[in-house]
Amino acid sequence: MDLKLAGTTVLVTGAGQGLGRALGLGFAREGAHVAFHYNSSAEGAERGASEARALGANAVAVGGDLRDAAAVAALVTRTEQELGPIGVLVNNSAVTKTQRFLESTPEDWAPQIDVTVTGTLRITHAVAKRMAERRAGSIVNLMGDSGRVGESGLLVTATARSTTVGLTRSLAKELARFGIRANAVSLALVRTDNFDHHTGVPGSPAEDEKMKKILSMYPLRRVGRPDDITPMVLLLASPLSSWTTGQVVSVNGGYAMP
Repeated sequence: MDLKLAGTTVLVTGAGQGLGRALGLGFAREGAHVAFHYNSSAEGAERGASEARALGANAVAVGGDLRDAAAVAALVTRTEQELGPIGVLVNNSAVTKTQRFLESTPEDWAPQIDVTVTGTLRITHAVAKRMAERRAGSIVNLMGDSGRVGESGLLVTATARSTTVGLTRSLAKELARFGIRANAVSLALVRTDNFDHHTGVPGSPAEDEKMKKILSMYPLRRVGRPDDITPMVLLLASPLSSWTTGQVVSVNGGYAMP
């Protein structure tokens, strides 16, 4: 199916590794121009952009700390100068931390709020202003299911992620007059570069037992893969979803059901 994304400029935040890089490559396969944003994962973002160019797409790696307004303005300007007006923004950047709430401190909370909440607002504001001038655009926000259903040991992460729901629905209502759509994709565990960090030491007895417990919570009896998520993000970004906005779509193997 032709998703009609060819020639569209797409900015994917947090695209230096894992799901973000996979999403960038997914857009590249559809013929989109892709900016792989990174903060500290420059090498991964450059590799993603190189792979996208090998697929025939125009692609660049663009660095910038989403906590810094000047850096955000610069990365948006560079993306549009090199690839053209941004038609799709995929908000994937986030900071997460597994930690019991009563053992945490405000210093632990700050990075999660500053990147996942304020950073997302900052990049969305910068891009949406340009989309509004052109009266067209699509925003897809990624979030974890902890933000919808709650999760022990992820209280601060879940709090930060839950703001994505309000952001998405409010953007959809406020920006529809400018032809801008906003939707969210809510995920459970996806096996990416950082997966082992969240689940323990691969191959150990403790890891085996932990994985059994994790998989028992999934009716489909497996965790996700990046290629499980990419099609939904591409579809929501696509003009084929022109009558879909303000929605939070769960892609989670049945981990949580609305």
